[in-house]
Amino acid sequence: MHVIGTVGLPGSGKGEAATVAREAGIPVVTMGDVVRQETADRGLDPTKDHGTVAQALRDEDGPTAIAERSLPMIEDRLETHDTVLVDGIRSDDEVAVFEEAFGETFTLVSIEAPAELRRERLESRGRDADEADGGESVEQRDQRELGWGMGEAMAEADVVVENTDTLEAFHERVRELLTTDDELRVNR
Repeated sequence: MHVIGTVGLPGSGKGEAATVAREAGIPVVTMGDVVRQETADRGLDPTKDHGTVAQALRDEDGPTAIAERSLPMIEDRLETHDTVLVDGIRSDDEVAVFEEAFGETFTLVSIEAPAELRRERLESRGRDADEADGGESVEQRDQRELGWGMGEAMAEADVVVENTDTLEAFHERVRELLTTDDELRVNR
């Protein structure tokens, strides 16, 4: 059993890492899906109210609310797969939930890229970087997520992947990580 968590600021490449995992037959649990579902359950627009609901969940149920809601999904996938990738960890508190649940079988991967490159990526997705996530700028999103403890989570990472090269080079690096168990556990 192996649970791999990814952490990184918007546009860093977490979604691309998840795509590579899916292509390799590794199930992906996306923490943002928990928030999107809760947003819809509250009758709100997931494209505009995602950040607000994510903050509300943390305010209402504590900083680990989203991670705790993800655990049953991860455990379900581990029943039929040896490895699961958890996409979109946002805080050191969430890291602690996964470390407690999965111990030495949990590996945290920080995906990092400079702000300007992340802005360009968000714009290339057809999202206005200054209007991303319901009118928030990239900088506002970064500050919100860093306020949740993302910087601390990134600092705790077992592996850091710099995503500053081509998309194909990044995909290849992620494929190598997913198939080289020793590299993922290098800092354990």
